[in-house]
Amino acid sequence: MPQRSRYKPYDQPTGGWGSVKSLIKHSTRQRAVHSVVSLVRDHNKTGGYMCTSCAWAKPAEPHPAEFCENGAKATFWDLTSKRTTPDFFARHPVSELLEWQDYDLENEGRLTHPMRYNAASDTYVPVAWEDAFADIGRKLKSYDPKSVVFYASGRASLEASYMYQLLARLYGNNNLPDSSNMCHETTSVALPQSIGTSVGTVLLEDFIETDCIFSFGQNVGTNSPRLLHELQKVRKRDVPIVVFNPLRERGWESFVNPQHPKQMLTHQATQIATQYYQVRAGGDIAALMGVAKALLALDDEAKAAGRPGVLDDVFIARHTHGFDAFAAKVRQTSWSAITEGGGLPREALETAAQTYARARAVIAIYGMGLTQHKLGVDNVQMLINLLLMRGNIGKPGAGICPVRGHSNVQGQRTVGIAEKAELVPLDHMAERYGFEPPREDGLNAVEACEAVIEDRVSAFIGLGGNFLRAVPERGLMEAKWRSLDLSVQVATKLNRTHLITARTTYLLPTLVRSEIDEQAGGPQITTMEDSTTCIHASRGKHRPASEYLLSEPRIIAGIARAALAVNPKVPWDDWVGDYALVRDEIEFALPDDFRDFNARLDQPGGFPRPIAARERRWETDTGRANFKLPKGLSASFDEGGDPEVLRLMTLRSNDQFNTTVYGYADRLRGIHGSRMILMIHRDDRLRLKIAEGGMARLTTAVDDGIVRSLGGFRAIDFDIPKGTVAAYYPECNALIPLWQFAEESKTPAAKSVPVRIAPE
Repeated sequence: MPQRSRYKPYDQPTGGWGSVKSLIKHSTRQRAVHSVVSLVRDHNKTGGYMCTSCAWAKPAEPHPAEFCENGAKATFWDLTSKRTTPDFFARHPVSELLEWQDYDLENEGRLTHPMRYNAASDTYVPVAWEDAFADIGRKLKSYDPKSVVFYASGRASLEASYMYQLLARLYGNNNLPDSSNMCHETTSVALPQSIGTSVGTVLLEDFIETDCIFSFGQNVGTNSPRLLHELQKVRKRDVPIVVFNPLRERGWESFVNPQHPKQMLTHQATQIATQYYQVRAGGDIAALMGVAKALLALDDEAKAAGRPGVLDDVFIARHTHGFDAFAAKVRQTSWSAITEGGGLPREALETAAQTYARARAVIAIYGMGLTQHKLGVDNVQMLINLLLMRGNIGKPGAGICPVRGHSNVQGQRTVGIAEKAELVPLDHMAERYGFEPPREDGLNAVEACEAVIEDRVSAFIGLGGNFLRAVPERGLMEAKWRSLDLSVQVATKLNRTHLITARTTYLLPTLVRSEIDEQAGGPQITTMEDSTTCIHASRGKHRPASEYLLSEPRIIAGIARAALAVNPKVPWDDWVGDYALVRDEIEFALPDDFRDFNARLDQPGGFPRPIAARERRWETDTGRANFKLPKGLSASFDEGGDPEVLRLMTLRSNDQFNTTVYGYADRLRGIHGSRMILMIHRDDRLRLKIAEGGMARLTTAVDDGIVRSLGGFRAIDFDIPKGTVAAYYPECNALIPLWQFAEESKTPAAKSVPVRIAPE
């Protein structure tokens, strides 16, 4: 259980001895010290296993220890010696476990046996795998296929993901929501409209040639620490790094590389950000508009003086569409509106523009600080507009770099985990497997939640994840979930979603990526795609936590055999025996992306999928890169008219990955002992009459007939813009209305939730 909360601003660098101490603590706490040698030898290395944490790229020439603090925590969490056995479930009824904290549930260790919920005893009881598959199959055969949801978290391999999406389509629907719906779906909508691709254009080698980096809404120290290696190399070349983020995060400020003995001994940190602008939550469009406005002024000034212009006029003329309308929009937008919307002074934005104007090749990095807003698509497209103004797409050292979360969340979309039929090679599947795939779009994550609330879902199959903890509208979702007829959860550890039971609920325990996956054809290889579109092989090295665990492909095949009619063109058993056969199927469906798939598995650094925008080929409606006009300067549902309404950012701690909480130490923010913390500007706290360190209640500032309110937050004075507050995800998801999502993408708007705050 958490201790009493304490807060002391953290003034040490990211990495360094703080990371080393954290690794020692977590390896011993999880009784996973035995995994440390393999962590150094095998983690993110050719011939080894790929990290189950973030999706950042893996270099062709790895560091001696190619892992970060959070990646190591994820490995210790996977390879813990702790076990959640049938005896544990016999001792603890579900009604009791519902009172446990997220951390305490997962900290019990790895699930060891397939389990079925018994309502009479209110406990989970063991079930034989074949009995579970048979019952699941019988039930699935009885439902309208449109009433079944096939959800996937970002952990599943390319092989498992391909099999899973095929299972759903053979069953009869495209209801394939996944975790990307809740984070980077905005990217998947915005980028195709602007540049014709749904993924980023940057490769690791671009960091060698770049001479400027801009970052928006991304916390590198917590969310993608291995990216700090590239940023440190960039800074050693005196390349400027310009950061826009509401909080001053230590990862962007200072870094001591644990891989460098001299740095560790001298404690001489590398300054990462050379300019740091604390933009108001939801104010990124305004900030980007300001940089663009200053850039146009610099271009005007240079041309008036007879000097070369600042904009790349040749690129704009040859490769873009809509520049004149965009430039007119920028010129018409007043500086007063820009500074009010972004919360940044004109001088700061002009300085950022001058830095951008001097650079030859610029990389733009961003995360969910851009995507999770009402106008998240506009956020991303404004950043693309800025790159297009100076030709920073499709040349060495430049491009757009969305930083993904889970290590294969991008890859599973590539191979068909998508609710949009147009994104999937359905004609290839129809020809290959002799069936007519469903052609209408399925449910995304928000739409699946709507369907649950409206009693339109009979069954939910979850391939990993903690769905009920990750989604908005928790109160309604948990209440309605109990009306489902069937919930099947493929998992490695116990989490809260497993405790909100349907009429029939199964827990199906699976292997983790670092464990040996032994099938009929011998030890198997799996693959995944990183944030830079590079494909990597992964080979487990550790003995499975239990002899009763099955791999995800085998579980998927077991459900498929039980639920579907026999199809000789879909040899599930053969695929499970040899995953190379699944990779052949992926190559057939997507030949351009996966040419010679099995032959290229061990290419150092992975092999990249071809992305047309990297070569300045624009697969858009105009055949060019498109300048897109934003619909407003504020990306938030809060219009800014009520001074009593603040914008809440939900965020992760240093001891967390997505919904998995590793502990109660957010070391990089100096917060320890509790997650019920409200980070607030001192002036806002005083104005709201909340005592320093006092308790506060947050209530969503909407009037839709539903009261969303959470209390028990300890308010701490924090370096954060006025009008913006921050608290932890997933606890605060209960405050997010289901209908507050990004326009077009339906990504929940978790980064600027309008709230009222009162002392408690």
